[in-house]
Amino acid sequence: MLHLSTKDADCFEKLKEFSKPVAQAAEISSVVADVIADVAARGDEAVLYYTAKFDHAKLLQKQLRVPASAIEAAYASLEPEKLAAMKEAAESIRSFHAQTLRKNWKKKNPQGAIVGEMFFPIRRVGLYIPGGQVPLSSTVLMTAIPAQLAGVPELVICTPPHADGSIAPEILAAAKLCGVSEIYAVGGVQAIAAMAYGTQTIAPVDKIAGPGNAFVIEAKRQLFGKVGIDLLPGPSEVMVIADSSANPEWVAADIITQAEHGSGKEKVYLVAMDERVLKATEVAINSLLMRYRKGERLREIMNAGFCSVLANSVPAAIDVANFIAPEHLEIQARPNTTKRLSQAITTAGAMLLGHYSPAALGDFIAGPSHTLPTSRTGRFLSGLQVSDFMRRTSLVSYDKEALRKAAPVVEAFSKMEQLEVHGHSVAIRFEEES
Repeated sequence: MLHLSTKDADCFEKLKEFSKPVAQAAEISSVVADVIADVAARGDEAVLYYTAKFDHAKLLQKQLRVPASAIEAAYASLEPEKLAAMKEAAESIRSFHAQTLRKNWKKKNPQGAIVGEMFFPIRRVGLYIPGGQVPLSSTVLMTAIPAQLAGVPELVICTPPHADGSIAPEILAAAKLCGVSEIYAVGGVQAIAAMAYGTQTIAPVDKIAGPGNAFVIEAKRQLFGKVGIDLLPGPSEVMVIADSSANPEWVAADIITQAEHGSGKEKVYLVAMDERVLKATEVAINSLLMRYRKGERLREIMNAGFCSVLANSVPAAIDVANFIAPEHLEIQARPNTTKRLSQAITTAGAMLLGHYSPAALGDFIAGPSHTLPTSRTGRFLSGLQVSDFMRRTSLVSYDKEALRKAAPVVEAFSKMEQLEVHGHSVAIRFEEES
């Protein structure tokens, strides 16, 4: 655990070091590069090898794709309360993202030409869904629904199998609910590489979306450019900013919540504007960890990934939050302070405002996708949205008179930039008039 104060001269230097992503480690980069190269060279053979090595699942080539019968069976066998929860969450997610749909537009520019934009769905998208100890069925909804709203015609899911080769039925049921039928029992780096390069069984995709562990994120980083990448989401993070009105036990529970995601590399931050709340929250964390079934494992994660910061003012808390750019930011403070903080913090992936808005709502049901930027990438990236599954084409249509108005500007730039032919390509259209 790291304990800091904004009064410390080296506070932000220590925060920078603490917040570094594990994926920057040289050994991780090297392992990821080797797996990617092998999958690119050997296809399914390499995928099967690494699935056996890392997931302990010895599959045959024909078992890589999950059969339709298994998907149907998982959906049919899902407990009614689980299915009802999925449907309600799906409704909230669809309702939120429907507000963000991009629309084609056209208008006249200053020269009188027609300009505009057209938006098209990406043709084929791969969704990476973490599985194993933490089968994230909610991630299926959070990624597939925005892609559907964008109109993506081909959606593919890759998710790690259990040792017996099976996939968590909740993931399969969520995929069925979203209309995704192309599912592969492949996880980790080999899944990202397979979707990027294609194999004998898995056709390549145009873009990959979804969260993952440090190895998956490093694979996405290395493959950017070969294939489209949404962002680099994971391992999970939360920051709670708390003033003296916060309930320490609530704050403690919300901090531990993100540690529960299971990679072991989660980062959790408490920014307290009241020393009493800070100390009481740390006591509550220790107390709660003794109550949970995974308490010892969670304690290990907290010991490595928990940072508390005593902020001596609201501006200091704002500075810390904007510096870390947390994936989830909870503000548990008085209404006026919450308003002030939420208007000044500009780098958070998602904000959850008030004492009754725990990050678990954002993980499951609130509506915005929980696939969010981590490791300070929120400074320049945003959470997954419909537009991430679309591409934009700009439109330009000049007639003769509009071109005549633009000609002097083109001529001026062609001379400034020593691009003679650029200027001539416009002038030649008016030579007949001279």
